[in-house]
Amino acid sequence: MLELSNIDAGYGSFQALFGISMSVKAGEAVAVIGSNGAGKTTLLRVISGLLPASSGAMTMEGTALRETPAHKIIETGIAHVPEGRRLFPRLSVENNLRIGAYIPAARQKFAERLDQVYTLFPRLKERRAQLAGTLSGGEQQMCAIARALMSGPKLILLDEPSMGLAPVIVAQVFDLVRRLRGEGYTVLIVEQNVRQVLKIADRAYLLEVGRIKASGSSQELLASDEIRKAYMGI
Repeated sequence: MLELSNIDAGYGSFQALFGISMSVKAGEAVAVIGSNGAGKTTLLRVISGLLPASSGAMTMEGTALRETPAHKIIETGIAHVPEGRRLFPRLSVENNLRIGAYIPAARQKFAERLDQVYTLFPRLKERRAQLAGTLSGGEQQMCAIARALMSGPKLILLDEPSMGLAPVIVAQVFDLVRRLRGEGYTVLIVEQNVRQVLKIADRAYLLEVGRIKASGSSQELLASDEIRKAYMGI
């Protein structure tokens, strides 16, 4: 589905990614793990077109993403749930969801998608008229994921969905990701909570200082003494 080959990217003269090659197959949940500053968020920003790659190739189901304008990438089937959720706090839950369906193909199916999202997240239906900024942290993350689903994506990019949340809410957020898997969505998730994310992902890539240092099944990485010591404190 998604293929990256030798992707370099950065900010001005600062290079943040070096020769990144990776893939995500339809139906998979793939994690990108690593410490703060490893380049994880930059990687998702490059895939969704928020930051241009300086070299390399990226394709989504054969469509060349580097040649696709940033505002058109969502039409290839990629939806990005950004770090920090980035909701519109003074708009209602439902109006935030409406913004997620702004592309023409999604507008035509707005009512149908809204029903699907409310079925998946009944709490959002209860709070449909509530201002998004007054939701709890877990509910805001739920709303951010639901907004992404309104575009009818094939691939969902999740950037640090557990960041800043209390442990009990973190468990709820990872349960949300499991439910997305159950609905058949393909997920690429960036996460510092290594132990939790490897429990829900099929495969993972370890990113260190902008380079992929290891990759394999989640079970393989969970069993790695190096990763357990460096990222799980055990």
